[in-house]
This record gives sequence, C-alpha cells and structure tokens, in this order.
Amino acid sequence: MEQASAAAVIDARGIVTGWSEGARTLTGYPAEEAVGRSVGALLAQPPSAASVAALAGPVVLRHRDGSPLGIDVRASAMLGADGTPQGYVLTVEPPAPPAPTLAEQAFEQASMSLSVFDTQQRYLRLNDVACRVMGVPEDVLIGRFFPESVEDAEHSRGFLRNLRLVAETGRPVRYDSWAGAPALNREHAWSIEMWPLKDASGEPTAVALAAFDSTEQYLARQRLALLNEAAAGIGTTLDVVRTAEELVELLVPRYADFASVDLLPWVLGADEPPAALDGEIVLRRVAHGSLEEGTPGAAVHLGQMDSHPPSSPPVQALREGRAVRSQAGEPDFVRWVEDRNARSPEGRSHREGVHSMIAVPLRARGTTLGVAVAVRMAHPDDYAADDAVLAEELASRAAVCIDNARRFARERSTALALQHSLLPRGLPGQAAVEVAHRYLPSGSLAGIGGDWFDVIPLSGSRVALVVGDVVGHGIPSSATMGRLCTAVRTLADVDLPPDELLTHLDDLVTHLATDDTGDEVAELGATCLYAVYDPVSRRLTMAAAGHPPPALVLPDGTASLVAMTAGPPLGVGGLPFEAVELELPEGSTVALYTDGLIEDRDRDVDHAGVELCRALTASAESLDALCDSVLKAVMPEEPSDDVALLLARTRALGADRVATWDIEPDPSHVAGARQAATEQLTAWGLDEEAFVTELVVSELVTNAIRYGVPPIQLRLIRDRALICEVSDGSSTSPHLRRAHVYDEGGRGLLLVAQLTQRWGSRQTGGGKTIWAEQPLPPR
Repeated sequence: MEQASAAAVIDARGIVTGWSEGARTLTGYPAEEAVGRSVGALLAQPPSAASVAALAGPVVLRHRDGSPLGIDVRASAMLGADGTPQGYVLTVEPPAPPAPTLAEQAFEQASMSLSVFDTQQRYLRLNDVACRVMGVPEDVLIGRFFPESVEDAEHSRGFLRNLRLVAETGRPVRYDSWAGAPALNREHAWSIEMWPLKDASGEPTAVALAAFDSTEQYLARQRLALLNEAAAGIGTTLDVVRTAEELVELLVPRYADFASVDLLPWVLGADEPPAALDGEIVLRRVAHGSLEEGTPGAAVHLGQMDSHPPSSPPVQALREGRAVRSQAGEPDFVRWVEDRNARSPEGRSHREGVHSMIAVPLRARGTTLGVAVAVRMAHPDDYAADDAVLAEELASRAAVCIDNARRFARERSTALALQHSLLPRGLPGQAAVEVAHRYLPSGSLAGIGGDWFDVIPLSGSRVALVVGDVVGHGIPSSATMGRLCTAVRTLADVDLPPDELLTHLDDLVTHLATDDTGDEVAELGATCLYAVYDPVSRRLTMAAAGHPPPALVLPDGTASLVAMTAGPPLGVGGLPFEAVELELPEGSTVALYTDGLIEDRDRDVDHAGVELCRALTASAESLDALCDSVLKAVMPEEPSDDVALLLARTRALGADRVATWDIEPDPSHVAGARQAATEQLTAWGLDEEAFVTELVVSELVTNAIRYGVPPIQLRLIRDRALICEVSDGSSTSPHLRRAHVYDEGGRGLLLVAQLTQRWGSRQTGGGKTIWAEQPLPPR
C-alpha cells in the first residue's frame, strides 16, 4: 500500500480512534493494537513545536519492530458544533520524488525523438519530443503495440521490421526514412538508429531508438541534387524550346505539381529586346508540364500568346528581376487563379487545391528572356524562401542555356542566309555541261560550315566548275567563303589555268590569315577544286588544293575517282599545285563534292569513295534525280559537316559548229579572212550577223598581224552565242584606249566592245587569244 493511503484518527485527548490498512502496512501495528492507545506512545521522539503549530511536518514513529520510521504527517482538525477541534485526521504525505538523474534529464530534454520498446514492440518510455511527434501523452501509449498507434503504411511496416530485427539479433540498426507521423501534416526525413538494451547475461530486454528529424538537411541535399541535374540536364541541345522543356521536366514533380515557361516574343524571332517592360506584358508559352498527362490544367496552349496584367506574379517577377512567391488567400494570388479559371474554364477542376506559386524571371547576360512559373497543389508545403533561392538558381542556369540556344539559332540563321546569298541561285546559261547541284547545311552544334560551289561561263564556250570548303563553322566561315567565291570568279574572268588560279587563291588565303600584327592565324584555311571543261576539244583540266578528287562516270557506265594530286590546302603557301587533263567522251558525268559527303567519324573514306562511284552509276530519270539518289546512298545519316554536291554532264560542240583558219601575217590576207567568215555564216544561216562579224574579224585579225607574232589563227564558234576568236604567238594583251580627234588609229577595240555582247583576252600556252561574243536570236 502506498504511503499516501496511511491515515489515523485521534480525538482531542490524543487517543487513537481510527487506523487504516495503510497505517498498518506503514507501521506494522494492526488496528486492534493501535486504537485506544495514546498517539505519543507510537512516537519515537516528540514532534517539533513548529510541526505542532503548523499541523504538518516531519515525525519519527517507532515501528512495531522497534526501528524508527521518519515520515511527513499532515493533521486536519475535525471541528465540533461550537467550532472547536474535536479531534484530528492524520495523513502521511507522499515522499518528494527523487531528483532526476543526468541520464533521465538527457532522455526527457533531448531535441530528438527518443523511445523505448519491449521485445514485443510495446511502448515502455517516450520523451517529450516523441510525444509531440505522436500527438498524444506518454501514458496513452505505454503498453500499446506499435502498429496500433500508426497508420498502416510501408514506412510503418519497415519501422516494425527493424524493431523486431534488433530484438531478435541484438544488433543495432541505422537507416533513413521519408515518412509522416500522426501529429505532423507532412512527411519528414528521419535518420533513425535502434539499439538493444541488454541484461547482465547479454540478452536483449528492450529496444531503444533515436529518430532525428533531418528534413532540412534532406531538402538541402535534394536542392543540391536538383542543381546538379540542372547542370547536366538543361541545355543538352541548342534549341530554345527543347531547353525550356528540359527545365519543366526537371521541376515536375519534385519541385512543382505544374510548371510552365513563357518567353518574350522577340526571343523566338529576329527582333531586338524591348527597352522596357511596361503595362501588360505579352508572353509566348513554349513549354509546360504537370502531374497529369497532357497537362489539362494549363490555361494557355503551347505556342499561344498570353497577355499578363501588371499585378500578376509573372509580370512582377519580370519587372523586379527576382522570384515572386504568392500563396492562397493573397489578393494577387486570388486574382491570378481567377484569371486562369476564366481563361480556361474546362481546366478548373484540375486547378483545385492550388495553394502556392512562384514566378521567377529568366535572365541571362543582363537581358530578360521570359518567366518560369511553378505551382503546388498536391505538394503540402507552400514555397518558402529557400525554394525561391533554388528557383532563381535553376532559372539562371536555364536562362543562360536558352540564351545560348537563341544566339546559336540567330547566328545559324544569319550564316545560312549569308551563305545562300553567296551561292549561285540560278546557274548561268551555258552549253558546255548540264548541271545539277545540292547543298545541305550541317545540323551539328558547330554551326553552318563554309562549303560552296559555282559554275562560271568562260570564253570560247568553256565552263569552270568550282567546289570548295572553308575550315570552321559559323558566320566567320561563311564570310570567308564569300571572299573566296568572289576571288575565284574574279580570277576565272582573267582566264587563268586551274593550277595558276589556285596559286593566286592560296596567296589570298595566306593574306587573309594574317592579322594587322603580322601573326599567322592558324585556323583559317580552305580546300578547293577548280576544273575547266572545253566542249570543243572535250578536254577537262583541273587542279585541287587539298580537296577530295572528283568522281567520273563515262557513258559506258564505268565510274572511278580521278587520279590526281590533291595538293596542299589553301593558306599553306609556298607549295605548287599540279593540274591534270582528261579527254572526255560526250555524255560523261563529273561529280564534284565536299568532304561532308564521304567523311564521318566512324567511316572509312576509301569505302565511301567506292559507294559514291556505285551510286553515280545508278539509273536516274534526270541529273537532279541522280543528285538525290547519290545523297541518299552516300551521305552519313547524321552528317557533322555541310554537304555540297555538283554534277556536270558534258556536251560537245561538233566540227559543224566550229570553223578554224590559219592566217598569214600579211595585211593583204585580212580581206580573205573576212570573206571566209562571211561564207561560214551563210552556211550556218546567220547572214544577219555578217556585218558585225566582218567588222570584228577585220579588226582582230588586223591587230594580230600588226602587233602580234605568228602563228595567227581565226576561229568561229556557233553556240548560244556567236564567238569570234583570233590567236597569235604574242603574250601582250590589248587594252582599250581613248583615241584623240586627229589620231589615225586606236578605235578598233572600242568598236568591237560597242558592237559585241562582251569581249576579252586569255593567255594560252603559245601566246594569247582575243575573243568577242555576239548574241544570237533564240532558235
């Protein structure tokens, strides 16, 4: 019996008149021995005067076995009708609890949840933190089986398994868990350690556990992991829309239940950014995503423009340049949700439970590109300050990637436009070859390359075929390509042989590759193949500067790569270029191309050359169709460089369209030359051209006899134009000059220039040739 139940009654004389069972247990005296005796007989020593006066205090009893017994007694007076004490009820005060030990204080005052279970997983002890987590006092849980106090969830079953494991094995267990608790409105991260309490024999008698709430540390690790994923997962392509999609995929579902990315319209166009963002701001939706497939809660469709009022969180974020948080109940938040519901009523049900949002601007290099919005519905927590910091960091990384993609797209578009403006749109009319061509810009991240091709009509019905490739990618390569393309046309107009033309072009590239300080710029270089075809002689002369050799398909179907010396690339300087000359039957096909057609990282170039020759022999309805089939058969699936392909099918001018005369170096033979030319025009049915032709022949032959060196030759070529050529052994080229009033000569070439469509001169192996072209009526 507890001491608090020990009680006795004494009368006014101090005689015991009542004795409880608790008093018997306390003193050893049964009631029959105590009742009737004086209370003083039961005392080992008299009480102090202070205790008597206070009717309470320490008293020393004499136990029935003779030993002293110290107790605290309180006396309560029993008053009679007249108000005087008629007796007293004596009760024993329970002893003051002992001061808690340091271990007990540490258990109760610990900042983590501490609990003790028996080996049957019943509660034995809980500290204050554990009681707060469970939401009930300790005495409610003592003796209860653990599963009866929690929900039936996987984390609860795992907790129980570990309790049993420790009780059965006697070994401690430590693990981390993401779980809820009865008194918590959200899940927390817990670091849990369980260990056995053993008796003297080493057998487990209970299981103690400590659960540390590591939610903040867990969330910090999650935020860091999200940032690491952003570094690796955002910006994998140089595509603006795909980069925005990668940001949304990162945010949902770990950071948001719904996320969207809206960009200012100029980002996806060619306009410059606005000076200021005033009034309502129009944004274009480029990406969004949610927990629900298809994102039915989106009020704005992908690609759609949306106007945002100044009070909306997205506009506030754009203008303030920082993350703006808004929670349920706030006026701006309420207006924003109402606007979304009004704009898209069909998605209202998918927006129920929206309680927090955050809008963060996408800014890169001081330029605002758009805004990202994240919304929480199922996620229980509102966005906090740490979430805003994370959002700004993620948005900053995404914005840089979006800006990189924007800049790449703009540079690619500019380079492509520049390149297309420099490449021949419609090939010039000429009768020497039938041509077809294809140019495919690279889709690689390196950008547009510097590949180009050209078909240049030359004098004497000849034609120049050119293909080249500038080292590098982007606008600089396109600009260099433009320079080289112009230079080739200029040098071709001078009618230089292929090897000499490449020598001059090499000097130009070397000059371009040297900056103002005289330092060499090693990365500037190019390759080029220049070929000249003469339909009269059916000869093809070509030279290469580090370029792949052309492929040749003869009319009998035989295909091969032309054996020629590639020569050094342009820009190396100081090395010669070698020309090769072939005589081709009419109907031969020559294929000029850039290395992007046959070269690839995992491809053998020799094998690719064989594939090219095989593809060129395939039957095709036209030369254009052959271009397409060659690209399909030979080009890599994902070419890493630009591809240029130029096909030329040769034609020949027969002897019936060419007339040649050797002229004696005597002025008296000029009249005979005029007569021979007139008769040939009559045979061709070109009598209407006789007058001009006589003047041209007379002037050119006279000049050759007067200023030139034998042998002298006259040649007429009937092609799309009537061409008159006079050759002699001198290398001195004539030039126009203004004759004075009294000069007897100097007007001949001026007349030729005025009467013909164009004229010029070219150097030959044995001297020079002066030529002039007259237009012919269409046939």
